[in-house]
Amino acid sequence: MIRDPKDLKRYEPSERANHWVVGMSFILLALSGLAFFHPAYFPLTQLFGGPTWTRILHPYFGVLMAVSFLSIFIRFRRLNLMTPADREWLAQARQMVDGDDHNMPEQGKYNGGQKVLFWALALCMLLMTLSGLAMWRAWFELPVDIVRLASVVHAATAAFMIALIMVHIYAAVWVKGTVRAMWYGTVTRAWAKQHHRGWYRQVTGR
Repeated sequence: MIRDPKDLKRYEPSERANHWVVGMSFILLALSGLAFFHPAYFPLTQLFGGPTWTRILHPYFGVLMAVSFLSIFIRFRRLNLMTPADREWLAQARQMVDGDDHNMPEQGKYNGGQKVLFWALALCMLLMTLSGLAMWRAWFELPVDIVRLASVVHAATAAFMIALIMVHIYAAVWVKGTVRAMWYGTVTRAWAKQHHRGWYRQVTGR
């Protein structure tokens, strides 16, 4: 694909690789986790070599995702701090959903919705990691009541996180020109000016 040399760089290769590692590990976790969540999904264990291997691999996929997400968190946490403009954006988000985003408040690299998603995912990752470690009997021997509570927290958080990721994917596809940022690392100037005017001014000096 030939891209316009005037396009703006949005993500470095290492940032995109980090994102895709998190994404792929999330898919592996979702499939292996669902396999034990309900009998209807048990056949998914065959994707991982059977139920025994699925049970063995699932927590290690979790470690991979937790470490990868921690890297993303460290990279982008400051860019996702909420500002008054973000709160105003959230208050007017219905207009954007209705297809009119031309009068939305000027946003930086990330808008209010993306920032809410970032912090919600960060909280989910924390709960998933802590509850997952509590359930990992091969390494930790905790009282059975704690393990049971951790199992409930883990399942509920996982369901909520899957919903958040679906919203994330839908929004990326819905806003035309967004997906290419994670494939190629660049966006068009028109895209940046329309959706992230503050960031556009910052990187272009205009």
